[in-house]
Amino acid sequence: MLNELQDLENQALAALEHVQDEDALEAWRVMYLGRSSRLMQVFGELGKLSKEERPQVGQKANEVKKTLETALASRSEALRRMALERALSTERLDVTLPGRPFARGRLHPDTQILRELYQIFREMGFQIYRSREVETDEYNFQLLNFPIGHPARDMQDTYFLDVPGRGDNPLLLRTHTSPGQIHAMRALAALNPEDPPPVRMILPGMVYRYEQVDARHETQFDQLEGLAVGPGITFSDLKGTLSEMARRLFGPQARTRFRASYFPFTEPSAEFDIQCFQCGGKGCAVCGSGWLEIGGSGMVHPVVLRNGGYDPSRYTGFAFGFGVQRIAMLKYGIPDIRYFWENDLRFLEQF
Repeated sequence: MLNELQDLENQALAALEHVQDEDALEAWRVMYLGRSSRLMQVFGELGKLSKEERPQVGQKANEVKKTLETALASRSEALRRMALERALSTERLDVTLPGRPFARGRLHPDTQILRELYQIFREMGFQIYRSREVETDEYNFQLLNFPIGHPARDMQDTYFLDVPGRGDNPLLLRTHTSPGQIHAMRALAALNPEDPPPVRMILPGMVYRYEQVDARHETQFDQLEGLAVGPGITFSDLKGTLSEMARRLFGPQARTRFRASYFPFTEPSAEFDIQCFQCGGKGCAVCGSGWLEIGGSGMVHPVVLRNGGYDPSRYTGFAFGFGVQRIAMLKYGIPDIRYFWENDLRFLEQF
């Protein structure tokens, strides 16, 4: 059988020299390395050999198989090169043609609008502060003047985490970036508890709410929180800051309005709207009514100031929270907030 294997190897290698195309190469592979080939039959007959012959024949069969597989790979590469040479010899190559351009990556519209907002608020003296997305009930609600059982909690349909043993302080996915206000104030107040420094920060991040998804609502979205705390800060400072932000982002023609509202962590509170310049205030798919609600705002509630380590008798402050995708919808004329998360290249390549 050893002689038979050697003859089989010689025969296969000789036949391989005459293979000139891929179809013939595949036929050669089936004949000499396929399941029904004589070489594969030898492997099946090893159990019938004596103990003395079995290792010798098995080793020789493996050597022949490895040799033929190496020769097959080498011949396949040779045929590929021959085909390429034939194509180049018959094909005219115009070396003056420009090369094929590579598709360039680009920033997501959400990232673009966030960077614009960062730059605008940085120029107005705000710093960026980031806080965690998994929060406690205490920071997300209680320290922001949402006591346990307060009806205003129903405004924010919450994703709670199933972590046993938390009692009245369960873990949750934050429903707004406002818990960052407490984190930021406490971090600064710890530097000098008797006379904490002023605060001027923006707090960007993802938030989560169990809401009905439609053209202007999503279950997860970016918010940009703003917080300014110091002596003598008034509601006029809040209005001036947000109106200036709108003019810098959308142009001097941008019109804004404040509508009285209610939030437990600010008093007084107001919704901040920007007139839709896609339709001129007439109502369209982007705004719905001529004005697009960007977010809430107001003067920081004394309870929140106190929980953050600031004496409300000495300090006042304002806060606001924007829906970043809402701003991008208005700026870029995007009719549906769901486009931001669908990862559709037809949408993304427009930016």
